[in-house]
Amino acid sequence: MPLVLEYEEVLLREIDQLMVNKQDIQNLIDFLCSVGQHQPIYFLWRPYLRDLEDDFVLELAVAAECDYIITFNRRDFVGAEAFGVQVLSPRELLSVIGELS
Repeated sequence: MPLVLEYEEVLLREIDQLMVNKQDIQNLIDFLCSVGQHQPIYFLWRPYLRDLEDDFVLELAVAAECDYIITFNRRDFVGAEAFGVQVLSPRELLSVIGELS
Protein backbone atom coordinates (compact mmCIF):
# COMPACT_ATOMS: atom_id res chain seq x y z
CA MET A 1 0.00 0.00 0.00
CA PRO A 2 2.78 2.54 0.66
CA LEU A 3 3.95 2.28 -2.96
CA VAL A 4 0.45 2.92 -4.28
CA LEU A 5 0.14 5.95 -2.02
CA GLU A 6 3.49 7.25 -3.24
CA TYR A 7 2.46 6.82 -6.89
CA GLU A 8 -0.73 8.74 -6.22
CA GLU A 9 1.07 11.51 -4.32
CA VAL A 10 3.67 12.00 -7.06
CA LEU A 11 1.12 11.95 -9.87
CA LEU A 12 -1.07 14.50 -8.10
CA ARG A 13 1.93 16.68 -7.31
CA GLU A 14 3.02 16.63 -10.96
CA ILE A 15 -0.47 16.88 -12.46
CA ASP A 16 0.28 20.25 -14.08
CA GLN A 17 3.09 18.60 -16.08
CA LEU A 18 0.88 15.72 -17.24
CA MET A 19 -1.90 15.67 -19.79
CA VAL A 20 -4.36 14.09 -17.35
CA ASN A 21 -6.83 15.18 -14.74
CA LYS A 22 -7.44 13.98 -11.16
CA GLN A 23 -10.03 11.45 -12.28
CA ASP A 24 -7.54 9.94 -14.76
CA ILE A 25 -5.04 9.55 -11.93
CA GLN A 26 -7.63 7.98 -9.65
CA ASN A 27 -8.64 5.59 -12.45
CA LEU A 28 -5.01 4.57 -12.93
CA ILE A 29 -4.51 4.01 -9.19
CA ASP A 30 -7.74 1.99 -9.03
CA PHE A 31 -6.58 -0.11 -11.98
CA LEU A 32 -3.16 -0.76 -10.42
CA CYS A 33 -4.86 -1.85 -7.20
CA SER A 34 -7.22 -4.17 -9.10
CA VAL A 35 -4.44 -5.96 -11.02
CA GLY A 36 -1.65 -5.71 -8.48
CA GLN A 37 -0.75 -8.32 -5.92
CA HIS A 38 -0.43 -7.30 -2.29
CA GLN A 39 3.08 -8.23 -1.20
CA PRO A 40 3.69 -8.48 2.54
CA ILE A 41 7.19 -7.58 3.70
CA TYR A 42 8.60 -9.55 6.61
CA PHE A 43 12.02 -8.01 6.90
CA LEU A 44 13.50 -4.57 7.28
CA TRP A 45 17.12 -3.57 6.64
CA ARG A 46 16.61 0.10 7.17
CA PRO A 47 18.50 2.18 6.64
CA TYR A 48 20.21 0.68 3.62
CA LEU A 49 19.81 3.09 0.71
CA ARG A 50 20.95 6.67 0.40
CA ASP A 51 17.38 7.98 0.36
CA LEU A 52 15.66 6.47 3.38
CA GLU A 53 12.25 6.84 1.74
CA ASP A 54 13.31 4.40 -1.00
CA ASP A 55 14.16 1.55 1.38
CA PHE A 56 10.61 0.19 1.28
CA VAL A 57 10.80 0.01 -2.55
CA LEU A 58 13.89 -2.18 -2.31
CA GLU A 59 12.29 -4.31 0.42
CA LEU A 60 9.20 -4.76 -1.74
CA ALA A 61 11.25 -5.66 -4.83
CA VAL A 62 13.19 -8.30 -2.88
CA ALA A 63 10.08 -9.75 -1.23
CA ALA A 64 8.28 -9.94 -4.59
CA GLU A 65 11.38 -11.44 -6.25
CA CYS A 66 11.46 -8.65 -8.85
CA ASP A 67 14.24 -8.60 -11.40
CA TYR A 68 14.18 -4.82 -11.78
CA ILE A 69 13.49 -1.52 -10.11
CA ILE A 70 12.67 1.10 -12.74
CA THR A 71 13.50 4.67 -11.75
CA PHE A 72 14.83 7.97 -13.02
CA ASN A 73 16.88 8.18 -9.79
CA ARG A 74 19.25 5.24 -10.18
CA ARG A 75 21.75 6.79 -7.79
CA ASP A 76 19.21 6.43 -4.97
CA PHE A 77 19.29 2.64 -5.39
CA VAL A 78 23.04 2.02 -5.38
CA GLY A 79 23.55 -1.31 -3.63
CA ALA A 80 20.28 -2.91 -4.75
CA GLU A 81 22.32 -5.31 -6.89
CA ALA A 82 23.49 -7.01 -3.67
CA PHE A 83 19.91 -8.29 -3.34
CA GLY A 84 19.70 -9.52 -6.93
CA VAL A 85 17.67 -6.56 -8.15
CA GLN A 86 18.86 -4.66 -11.20
CA VAL A 87 18.16 -0.91 -11.29
CA LEU A 88 17.22 0.45 -14.70
CA SER A 89 16.07 3.76 -16.11
CA PRO A 90 12.78 3.70 -18.04
CA ARG A 91 14.79 3.99 -21.28
CA GLU A 92 16.93 1.00 -20.32
CA LEU A 93 13.80 -1.04 -19.58
CA LEU A 94 12.41 -0.21 -23.01
CA SER A 95 15.66 -1.50 -24.52
CA VAL A 96 15.52 -4.69 -22.44
CA ILE A 97 11.97 -5.47 -23.56
CA GLY A 98 12.79 -4.69 -27.20
CA GLU A 99 10.85 -1.46 -27.58
CA LEU A 100 14.01 0.58 -28.29
CA SER A 101 16.95 -0.48 -30.37
